[in-house]
Amino acid sequence: HSHTHSNDHSNENNNDSNKSLFNKITTAGWLNLLADSMHNFTDGIAIGASFTHHKSNGLATVITVLAHEIPHEIGDFTILIESGLTKFEAIKAQFFTAIAALLGTLCVITFDSSNYIKDIIIAITSGGFLYIATCNMIPTLLSSKTNNIYQIALEFFAFISG
Repeated sequence: HSHTHSNDHSNENNNDSNKSLFNKITTAGWLNLLADSMHNFTDGIAIGASFTHHKSNGLATVITVLAHEIPHEIGDFTILIESGLTKFEAIKAQFFTAIAALLGTLCVITFDSSNYIKDIIIAITSGGFLYIATCNMIPTLLSSKTNNIYQIALEFFAFISG
């Protein structure tokens, strides 16, 4: 008695590979890309305003934004993978959201507004970074069960130094 089974599935369509990027991604993925684009655009505005204010301010803003964006983009990458994209597609999608930062920077540099407007942009951006830091760090610090004064002082110093 012989039994064979053919694994030739060449007539079947692989729906995921035939779908375009636009049809493949879930609503959550689209919302993530939209929010990330807007976020990156405002980062670009902050960078542009900082550089037009003073080069050292611009460099400090770039470093701050990069430090903030690395873990942020890793999280976004994970969301995009969970939303149905391949790793390569998620990287491509994130690249396009990063272009929004360049557009934000170009807007500020091209439409060279008054120093008053730039100061407002820098103040709002600084406040945003402080808000993010305190909303993410303070609850973690407060939930710590340590009574070690050295650890408390170290965490306090790290927090106030940024």
